[in-house]
Amino acid sequence: MSENHLSIRIPTTEMSILEQYCKKHQRTKTDVIREFIRSLSQNVSIR
Repeated sequence: MSENHLSIRIPTTEMSILEQYCKKHQRTKTDVIREFIRSLSQNVSIR
């Protein structure tokens, strides 16, 4: 599997939410974002 790089800009408030969530659940930001993206597959048709 090849990997891609993604850069995003988010407001400080959203970054803070992400960081707090990650700290609380002892997870990396990458893991949390990947899990969210995977959850989107239920709403799209992947061919």
